[in-house]
Amino acid sequence: MTDPLAAWRIGSEPFYQPQGDECDHFEAAWSRRLPLLLKGPTGCGKTRFIEHMAWRMGRPLVTVACNEDTTAGDLLGRWLLDAEGTRWQDGPLALAARHGAICYLDEIVEARPDALVAVHPLTDARRMLPLDRAGEVVRAHPDFMLVASYNPGGTRELKPSTRQRFCGMAFGYPEAEDEANILMREGGADVELASALVALGRRTRRLAGHGLEEGASTRMLVRAAQLARQGLAPQAACVAAIVVPLSDDRALSDALMAAVDASF
Repeated sequence: MTDPLAAWRIGSEPFYQPQGDECDHFEAAWSRRLPLLLKGPTGCGKTRFIEHMAWRMGRPLVTVACNEDTTAGDLLGRWLLDAEGTRWQDGPLALAARHGAICYLDEIVEARPDALVAVHPLTDARRMLPLDRAGEVVRAHPDFMLVASYNPGGTRELKPSTRQRFCGMAFGYPEAEDEANILMREGGADVELASALVALGRRTRRLAGHGLEEGASTRMLVRAAQLARQGLAPQAACVAAIVVPLSDDRALSDALMAAVDASF
């Protein structure tokens, strides 16, 4: 029999650098299958954390990258027409609930209101998912867990009616030593380059709220390390991975370049 979750299984352990006792907190929520909301700035490690924990729990991870076009139908499923007629195809949320995966709604705040409402029956004691179009109610598998994430610094916020259905975990950027370890492990940086990139990241983050929405994320620093590992000069790697993506404003770009020069 074909495994409906085969494509969502994680084959090897994703590297994750713990920042505190967040792994213990996740395991406590997992033990009761409580819905969990991860909040924190872009690129701070929320997605890698849930990938690591799904591997640790031995469960498939069904991931949905939510956006302004994500509707309830995208999560629940739809009728399809093929050579044999019409057939129902589960959406990712229904698939996870039916077969017992962890469903991760990345940047849930970006989804349309009807999509947010659709998850509500899975986040309380009912643990069910009505599929009105299919005329079916899916009772969540005992191993199903719902996890969502969002960036609280964005332009949109979750309504209390959705937020209060979740337990929460707050994430931030790693401490300097932990971030340097991540850059050495994920970006192939040596100690000197990792330390310089961490210093640069902190300089850019001090610009947040002063014309810049967010400073350089850990993900950006990893990419700069990877480009440097491929032979680019560190300054050029930082321009490509950090300065250009962060801002189109000339004055802000000049300030970011000054931060690069101060770091190398």
